[in-house]
Amino acid sequence: MPQHIVAMGGGGFSMEPDNPLLDQYVLDLTGKARPKVCFMGQASAESYQYQVNFFRAFTKLGAEPSSFSLFLPVSHQWQDELLSQDVIYVGGGNTKSMLALWKDWGVDVVLKQALENGTVLAGISAGAICWFEHCVSDSLLPLVVIPGLGFLKGSACPHYDGEADRRPAVHKMLEDGELPTGIALDDSAAAHFVDGEMHQVVSSVPDAKGYHVSLKDGKAHEMPIDTVYLGKASA
Repeated sequence: MPQHIVAMGGGGFSMEPDNPLLDQYVLDLTGKARPKVCFMGQASAESYQYQVNFFRAFTKLGAEPSSFSLFLPVSHQWQDELLSQDVIYVGGGNTKSMLALWKDWGVDVVLKQALENGTVLAGISAGAICWFEHCVSDSLLPLVVIPGLGFLKGSACPHYDGEADRRPAVHKMLEDGELPTGIALDDSAAAHFVDGEMHQVVSSVPDAKGYHVSLKDGKAHEMPIDTVYLGKASA
């Protein structure tokens, strides 16, 4: 059974409420007419409005939405609830705090099992970078490198074109030896991994891209990744 992870540098229902292309792409990976999609909002302290926006967006897309809380009383069957989902969708916010909470509860272990069982893992910003070994995060400012779950090799940075400090910070981190080779994703671009390997980068707007970022001859080097614009592809 293929293992799918979709990491969004930005976009989706929370940033592009009138442009469902990335979210629909995630749903289509399940092959189901009405997939079960669970939202995990721990990075935003389970923002009520964030969850309302999620339910509104995914109900409109024909999915069966739900949310998973670690702030409200937790059911003894919480592991089974996560493992029964077709998609687990992780929201943005404070990556470091989210990962600490997950690890204390053992959510990281259950997410790995869900991935192996065929559940599509997806997310934006914190919900995109958390799957990698290393994350460029604004959990602490200025931007820092923190360890992720390690489901995917290398590093990841979201909002590469959407926040002015992202690109120069990534270049400096590479040159200072703080950041290993990885990917950077513009807002509205998403990297789709299958069985741990990059399958393709897709976008919900024509100019958004993904990049391989690495160190070459002591200098930061970025190489654009061929990106499939989903509007054109669906047309």
